[in-house]
Amino acid sequence: MDFCLSEEHQSIQSAIQRICDDFGDEYWLQKDRDGDFPHDFHAAFVKAGWLGICIPEAYKGSGLGISEAALMMETISASGAGMSGASALHMNIFGLNPVVVFGNSEQKERMLPPLVAGRDKACFAVTEPDAGLNTLKMKTKAVRDGNHYVLSGQKMWISTAKVANKMMIIARTTPVEQVKRTTEGLSLFYTDLDRNHVEVREIDKLGRKCIDSNQMFIDGLKVPVEDRIGAEGKGFEYLLHGLNPERILIAAEAAGLGKAALRKAVAYAKEREVFDRPIGKNQAIQHPLAQNWMELEAASLMIHKAAWLYDRGESCGAEANTAKYLAAEAAFNACQQAVMTHGGMGYAKEFHVERYLREVMIPRIAPVSPQLILCFIAEKVLGLPKSY
Repeated sequence: MDFCLSEEHQSIQSAIQRICDDFGDEYWLQKDRDGDFPHDFHAAFVKAGWLGICIPEAYKGSGLGISEAALMMETISASGAGMSGASALHMNIFGLNPVVVFGNSEQKERMLPPLVAGRDKACFAVTEPDAGLNTLKMKTKAVRDGNHYVLSGQKMWISTAKVANKMMIIARTTPVEQVKRTTEGLSLFYTDLDRNHVEVREIDKLGRKCIDSNQMFIDGLKVPVEDRIGAEGKGFEYLLHGLNPERILIAAEAAGLGKAALRKAVAYAKEREVFDRPIGKNQAIQHPLAQNWMELEAASLMIHKAAWLYDRGESCGAEANTAKYLAAEAAFNACQQAVMTHGGMGYAKEFHVERYLREVMIPRIAPVSPQLILCFIAEKVLGLPKSY
């Protein structure tokens, strides 16, 4: 059992940090103000080849694992880029995992290299206005018509749909009343986001202004059969396969954001003097920050354990969900404490921590609520009766 970063991991961390150093606090403050997508930040990672970190080398990727991707995303977020920086790359890091795992050779060759090269930007269209986390109740449908499907329906909270030209979308190909199990009859597609048939409406939201979140209205979108990933009706199974790596990555991003907030708070506590002494000399300031550090370190250990299990092909549902829960809660506590440590100045945008507090709500809410994770652990790990 080795808790030290390997030389390869240290090298990855250093390389990512060097890119992030070119995009400092003022860059992200301006992005938070004007709401423009960080295209130059995205381009820097494309140029350095990092978008393909989890994609096989045969398709222009690096062929590394979720462990390396988690390290990358934590480093990005911890640099001060936070969820804004992480979300600019997030979908393109893990989103095509179903193609890697379940796609055929033609699909991999056609779909993966353009994403790595930055020619394509993708969004992930799963959530719906009336279904929420109950994916099996989704109403978006895909009707087979010869050599293509016709998609119609609505999606909600779809990140980067404003800038994406591709989307991974799940839709019902068999009506729910015609299947034996509700998990059947859903199919997964990776296809063009044709704006002649897809209306994208941005949602004005709390934080992460430079990364758009949207409603999507789909009307008569034709999708070629060859854009369907895997077998018809097995889309939910394929979607589940990608849930654990997504939870691990969002946990890593949350932990990184918490560490950025803690770093700001500690620096301010050392510099700010009240009653002729630095406020960091007071235990009322010291103890919450010390607790933040311990919580973040504990979350990081679970993140890396979950990623290690996933990369070994072992079961990691409990660990991935636990990592997401612990990291989101630890990050929220750290971001809140960073604002409180700054006092009134924590409310000022120029000190950055108020942005962190707004952004940390994302990993607390998405992609699954803390309450549902507690239900999962209670049922699947402790063996208690299903509560919902």
